[in-house]
Amino acid sequence: MFEVTVIEDPAAAEASLDPMRAKLLAALAEPGSATSLAARVGLPRQKVNYHLRELERHGLVELVEERRKGNVTERVLRATAAAYVISPVALAAVQPDPGRSPDRLSAHWLLALAAKLVRDVGELLVGSAKEHKRLATFALDGEVRFASAADRSAFAQELASAVAALVSKYHDETAPRGRPHRLVVAVHPVVRPGEPQTGAADTTDEDESGQSTQSTQETD
Repeated sequence: MFEVTVIEDPAAAEASLDPMRAKLLAALAEPGSATSLAARVGLPRQKVNYHLRELERHGLVELVEERRKGNVTERVLRATAAAYVISPVALAAVQPDPGRSPDRLSAHWLLALAAKLVRDVGELLVGSAKEHKRLATFALDGEVRFASAADRSAFAQELASAVAALVSKYHDETAPRGRPHRLVVAVHPVVRPGEPQTGAADTTDEDESGQSTQSTQETD
């Protein structure tokens, strides 16, 4: 079982979004059969079997073992991952494109950029899994509290300058065995569960406050 896997197929995404099937996927973090699951989700075994077949058909659950009980063979299944992320590839015709409006102060651009990150890393994960190779990545996730909008703006400028200096130091366009990497740096307000998420800011640079993340990715 993978810790996280990415769903790229539209039909698989649709199957995972069905409320009952999502409930079954969560229950199958530990192996189970239609019989054991029926009581937990409050459905007849035959109905659970139907949902499990659909999930298995889309590669969201897998067969662990078959147990013979009298004249009946009980199939024990398990989810293929502990968690799932739906890639924008599943909505290919309408997936976000950061190239349409490259405004670094726009929350919509940030969201499109994040969607591209999910899409690209998802594609890399699928490829590395097929080749049984480890996907080498790096990420930072932190939180900073700014005393004022001016501090927030100054932080953004210094961060941009620091990243530009690092890129200039390590980028080698002529390296014969070099491989390009994608670098993403994002800053946004922190989401607090249970609190109103207005996203309001006291200046127009509303997308430069809160939490920062940075990531790069490559395959071995």
